Amino acid sequence: MPEGPEIRRAADALAAAVVGRPLARAWFWTPALQRHAKDLVGRTIESITPHGKALLTRFDHGWTLYSHNQLYGVWKVAAAGERPDTTRSLRVALETADRAILLYSASDVAMWRSDEVHQHPFLVKLGPDVLDPALDAATVAARLREPRFRGRALAALLLDQGFLAGMGNYLRSEVLFAAKLAPDLRPADLGAAQVRALAKALLDIPRRSYATRGIEAASGMREDYLTDTPEGFRFKVFDREGQPCERCRTTIVREEHGTRRLYLCPRCQLPTPVN
Repeated sequence: MPEGPEIRRAADALAAAVVGRPLARAWFWTPALQRHAKDLVGRTIESITPHGKALLTRFDHGWTLYSHNQLYGVWKVAAAGERPDTTRSLRVALETADRAILLYSASDVAMWRSDEVHQHPFLVKLGPDVLDPALDAATVAARLREPRFRGRALAALLLDQGFLAGMGNYLRSEVLFAAKLAPDLRPADLGAAQVRALAKALLDIPRRSYATRGIEAASGMREDYLTDTPEGFRFKVFDREGQPCERCRTTIVREEHGTRRLYLCPRCQLPTPVN
C-alpha cells in the first residue's frame, strides 16, 4: 500500500491537472454515487488533499469526494475523453475540457457534505497527518507520552494510523533506524532525548521522502513511486537485508513484525531502553 509521501505526490499531480477548472463530465460506477454526477457538471474542484492514505476532493458546491486506494486502487491523469490501456476497473472519472482524473480499482469511495466529511468513519480514527506542515516535533513527542500510545511496541505503534496518519512500512524501518531504536522498545522505555529523536525522525523521514519526489527501487514497490535520480529518497535499511549498515558496517537484518517486514541494524538500533 502506498504511504503518506506517495499519496501526497499523487494528490499534487491530480490537483495540478484539474483544480480550479470547471468540470465538463463526471462519472461514477455505482448508482448511489452516479446520482451526484449531473450536479458536478460545471462545478469546480477547489482542492485535492490527503489525510493519511485517504484523498479528499472538495467541490465548490459544498460536497467532497472521499476515496481510499486501499491495496489496489490508483488515480491516473489523462487527456479528456481518453482512458489508459489497463485491465483495472474504472471507478470514478472527473473531466475538465482538457484533462481527466480517473480512479481505478478502489472500492472505498463516497460523497459527503464538505462540512461533515470529517465525521467519515475512517477519518475520525486518524491521528494527525505526518506530512501536515502544521504538525511539529513537540506535538509528536507529546503523543508518544500519551497513555494510549506509550505502552505499545514501536513496531506496531508506527503503523497505527490513529497515532500518525500516513506512516507505513518503509517509513517505519527508516524512522527507527534514524532514531537508533529497536522495534520492540516502547515509548515508555525511552529517555527524554530518545523521545525527541524519535519525534524528529517521525517528521523528517516522511517529509524528506515527499520533498525528494520518489524512492529508490525496492521489491514490491510500484513503479510510479520510484526514482532513479540522485535526489530521490534513499533507503538506509529498508529492503537492504544482508548489506552493510552505512554507519557501523554491521549486516542489516530483516525481521517480521505483525506479518510485515522490518529492516534494522542490530548494532545501531539499541535493543535496550536508555533512561
